[in-house]
Parts: sequence; C-alpha cells; structure tokens
Amino acid sequence: MVRAAFIVGCLAFFSATTLCAQTREDRQTSLPQQFASTPKASEETNRFSINLPTALQLAQANPLDIALAGQRLEAAVAQHERAKSLWLPTLYGGMDYARHDGRIQDIVGNVFGTSRHSLMFGTGAGAVFSLSEAFRAPLAARQLVRAREADVQATVNDAFLAVAEAYFGVQQARGEVAGAADAVARATDLLQRAEKLTPALAPALEASRARTELSRRKQALETAYERWHIASAELARLLRLQPGVLVDPVEPPHLDIQLLDIRQPVDELIPVALTNRPELASRQAFVEATLQRLKQERQRPLIPSVLLRGNATNPGGTLSGGAFGGGVNGDMKNFGSRHSFDLQIVWEFQNLLAGNKAAVKERRAENQQAVLELFRTQDRIAAEVVQALAQAKAAAVRMKEAREGVQFAKETTEQSLEGLRQTRRAGDLVVLVVRPSEAVSAVQGLAQAFADYYTAIADHNRAQFRLYRALGQPAQELQVTVEPKTPSPFMPPPER
Repeated sequence: MVRAAFIVGCLAFFSATTLCAQTREDRQTSLPQQFASTPKASEETNRFSINLPTALQLAQANPLDIALAGQRLEAAVAQHERAKSLWLPTLYGGMDYARHDGRIQDIVGNVFGTSRHSLMFGTGAGAVFSLSEAFRAPLAARQLVRAREADVQATVNDAFLAVAEAYFGVQQARGEVAGAADAVARATDLLQRAEKLTPALAPALEASRARTELSRRKQALETAYERWHIASAELARLLRLQPGVLVDPVEPPHLDIQLLDIRQPVDELIPVALTNRPELASRQAFVEATLQRLKQERQRPLIPSVLLRGNATNPGGTLSGGAFGGGVNGDMKNFGSRHSFDLQIVWEFQNLLAGNKAAVKERRAENQQAVLELFRTQDRIAAEVVQALAQAKAAAVRMKEAREGVQFAKETTEQSLEGLRQTRRAGDLVVLVVRPSEAVSAVQGLAQAFADYYTAIADHNRAQFRLYRALGQPAQELQVTVEPKTPSPFMPPPER
C-alpha cells in the first residue's frame, strides 16, 4: 500500500508562505488574474486568516474532546496504580480513648457496676484483600490503561477529521460565494445588454427576464455568504476561536488535497485499517480486561483471602501496638506497651457458592459483550474504508467532470453575451443571433457549474481525510501534500 508520508510538525512544512507561493505560481501559469480576494460579507466582519496545517495543529491543542479523553486516561492510570497496591497494608496512627460507667458483666457472668477508662497511643496495619483479586485486578487495570490510550489516539484522529471536514466546508462555501459573485457580474452585464436591445430587437419581457435572473443571482450570493458564516462558526467552535470571526482560509477554494493513492484495491486497504485503527486496539484491550475479571471470579473460591487487623482497641481493626494505660474512675496510670493483631487466611464461599456462580456468569457475559463489540467495530471499520474509498473515487471523477463543465459553461456564457451584439437578416427582419433568454440559460448553467465544481472539490478533500482516518493513520504525523495543478476556473470577483 502506498501510504502518505509522515512528519511531525506539518505546520513548518506546509506554512502559509509556502502555500501562497505554490498557488500563486500555479495561478500565474493559468490566468493573468490572481485569486487574492473573495468578496467580503460586510465591511465590519472580523476575518480570521488561517491555513490548513495551522487548523490541524489547533485541532490537537484546543478541542475539549481530546482533553476529556486525556482525563479518562489519567483516571485509568490511577486505577491501575491502586490495583497494584492491593498487596500493601493500610497504616493507621493515632489515639484511642475508651470510657465505661455503669453495669458490666465479667467472663464468669457476674454483673457489677464500675467506672473505668483507658487511653492508647499507637499505630496499626490493616489489609483485607482476596489473593485472586490482588493478582488479577492489576492485569485488568493495565488493559484498561491500554484501552484509554487507544481511545485518546482515536479521539485525536476524530478531532482532526472533524476539523478537516469543517475546514473544507468553509472552503466550499467560500468558493460558492466567489462563483455566485461571478454569476452576478455576468447577469448584470446581461441585463444591461438586454435593456439596450429593447424594444428594437427584443421585446420588453426579455429585459424583465434578465432582471429576474439578476435578482435570483443576488439571492444566491447572499445564501452563499450565509453558508460561509455558518461553516465558519462551526470551524471556530471546533478550534475554540473567538465566536463571530469569519474564517478566511489562506488557500484558494479550488485546492486539491492528495493524501492517499485511491487506485489501491479495497481488499488491500481493509487489513491495514484492521491493523492500525486505535478503536480496535481499545476493544481488544477491553476484551482482555473482561477476561482477567472472569478468571478472577473463577479463582475466588479456590484462592484464600488475607485479613490483617489490629485488635489492641475495642472495636478492633485499626491500632495494633503502642502505649496503653488506664484505671478506675478518674485514674489514668499504669502505662506500658501493648501489641495485639489478628492475621487470618480464609476461603470465601459466597452464598454457598451460588453467589460465586452468579458472579462468574456476570463476568462471562461482560466478556462476551466485549467480544461482540470488537466484532461490531471490525465490521464498522471495514465499512468505513469501503465508503471512504468509494467517496474519494467518485469525487475525483466528479471533480474532473465539474472542472470541464465550468470551462464549457464559461465559454457558453461569454459567447452568448457576445452573441447579443450580433444580428442577422431573416427576410425583411433583422433578428438577434442569440436571444436574451438563451443568455439567461447560459448564466444559470454557469452558476450551477460553479456550485457543482466546489462541491466536488470539497467532497474529494473530505473523502481523502476520511480514508486517511479510516486506515488508522496517526493524525499527529499527518503531512498535507499540496498539488497546485488546478487553475482557478473563474475571474476573481470584486470586493463587496
């Protein structure tokens, strides 16, 4: 498989200066005009210029989803550390004061009244754990750490994909703005020519038809601006930029991103995805964790538990040694050392083994659930590879066809507008070579060709990133390769 080249720090490799130089060189070889300015939505709009590598860097630095995944990993690491310390006892230190007034019974059974108190300063150690749990719990917790590490990588990949898709949504909307502005300019020219033709060579309704088309083109331009603002707000949300900024990419909207070779057969790509996807690594770790818990429950009745408790005080369980003293009524004397503790090795049969059997059954079900989730994830990943590859191939074909469609539509529109100046004789009548209604249709076709072209470009770029993510490639090592081969298919629109 031909894989994308990876380097850490794509920002330095793919800086705005380099990109502008590459695209500028490409435009100079194709058109004398430069795609330097897209019309402004409003004079007071706060524009924020950014390029794709910078957006991808911010995708790793700012999104909350990655921070949440990182905190889940921290919690899993802490649980692993706690599981490894099950063998260690808990230490206690402090004092115990006991007081009794009134009736009491001695060991023989005699009941009598007394008043006494005691005081103890000391320490103690306590531990209550199952040997099976102390052995298996760290193994299960270690697998959970592996799962959370894979989840972090999957979250990073998802964040990169979300930012890339939002970025190309902005690019698509910005291209539609430029295409709509170009159609407005041509519709304005058409209206002026149609008005000059009436009433000598064309009826007044031809001018009305051209005026209607100009109104539709202006509405389409406003709608394109609306989509630009909406797409920009989504990208700003993902990157946690200042709300309200209008994201203005440095690259031209017709930029074609090539990350992977889409000519590879899908049967070769699916094994790569099943090997590299972090989601599968996470699910495999969960399966192993549930397997360790199942073994733990199976071994619980066979392996004893350890109980270490201090009983130098009443009730016991804390202090086991120190200085102890006391006396009758208000006397507090006779202090000396005291040491007392219990160490028990016990086998536990929960509910006459019925509880143990139920626990084993529960853990077995959890393991089967994890296995089924693994299989479902495998099926989903294979489907994502097939879908992303199909989208990339279809978008590449559409992009080529749409590019040619824009060129044909431009030629048709220009020839139609020029044909409005030409006449020919039909008997005693002088008629136009091209009627205004035909020019209106040409302008409509050009506007649609622009929309199709920028949709295909954006779909192609999105599909490239989806395929990259579907194959499980690390997003942090992504290198965006610029292919400045496609000229801008329209004249740069005027500033608004």
